[in-house]
Amino acid sequence: MSKGKEELMRTVPEDEFRQRLEKAREGVNRRGLDALLVHSNEVEFANVRYLSDYWPAFESAGVLIPKEGEAILIIGPESETYARDRSKISKIRKILEYRESAEPEYPGVIMSTFEEIFRESVSEGVKKLGIAGYSIMPLSIYEAIRRAIPDAEIIRADDILVQMRIKKSPNEIMLLKEASRISEIALGEVLKAIHPGVTELQMVGVAQKAMYENGAEYEAHPQYVFSGKGTTHAVSRPSYRVLKEGEMIQLGIGARVGGYSASIGRPLCLGKMPSEMRKLVQAGLDAHLRTMDWMKAGVPAREVAKKFYDYLTDKGFGKNILYGPCHGLGMMEVEKPWIELDSQYVLEENMTFQVDTFLYTK
Repeated sequence: MSKGKEELMRTVPEDEFRQRLEKAREGVNRRGLDALLVHSNEVEFANVRYLSDYWPAFESAGVLIPKEGEAILIIGPESETYARDRSKISKIRKILEYRESAEPEYPGVIMSTFEEIFRESVSEGVKKLGIAGYSIMPLSIYEAIRRAIPDAEIIRADDILVQMRIKKSPNEIMLLKEASRISEIALGEVLKAIHPGVTELQMVGVAQKAMYENGAEYEAHPQYVFSGKGTTHAVSRPSYRVLKEGEMIQLGIGARVGGYSASIGRPLCLGKMPSEMRKLVQAGLDAHLRTMDWMKAGVPAREVAKKFYDYLTDKGFGKNILYGPCHGLGMMEVEKPWIELDSQYVLEENMTFQVDTFLYTK
């Protein structure tokens, strides 16, 4: 494999970032906004990284896209040298409001304000501002924005980024495939190492080692190794619990590459699987495989969900469904759109999903 191809498999090309910014600007003008402020943090990093490749650590970050003119990356007080090394957006401003949650004051550090940044980007003044990342924006940041533009209309504009991210480019799909390849390797190492007497967290360590040795930049999500009663948890954390023979183990192993996250889930039993457990696992596997067959471009998403629910209900497992059957997969391991009974969209080419079949007993 050539060096160039190796490098390409770890990132999206710069021209694609430029195209994203232009497409976002089209959304700003289409919505009649003066500017769009895209907000992210270390955990919910996707929107800002999608536009700039900047991935905040500890602090928050934002991208301001005016209806015309350059986009601005907004960062916290400690991240300037890091941001300049990493960001595909060259105009960078730091503000106090994007500091870490311990809220140091940084006396003597020269910073911008929201008021200055808005004035710099929209000379005639911001009268209508859209926010993407609305649900994760802290109140303190929202209040600072409101003080900076007290007379402006502020609206939720997540849809601009959502619609851009739903369908993936060839480069994005390549990165998802690479993240999946590494996730499969990590899962394989866990399956080799797992046995009665080890802890859930020891198996997480096995997965992490394999991921980073094989090219992951980070984990796609907190790694899932849950056992016994813990397998009833749709979301949880691994523990020091010792794995035992004959009980259910839930594995969810995922790596991230170039900002794109994959995940592979498996139910597992050490030793002979009890009869009732086997029935539930088999029903989940059958529904899982059928779901992939039902998913085709042009099919209404809600029809896939209905077939999933109807199939499991007919088999006597309707009461075991918590959610399903799919959600979007991309920069985040869980992102829009979901495939649910009330979904109002049609599946399209280059949408990417995780088939997430979770059946549980109380």
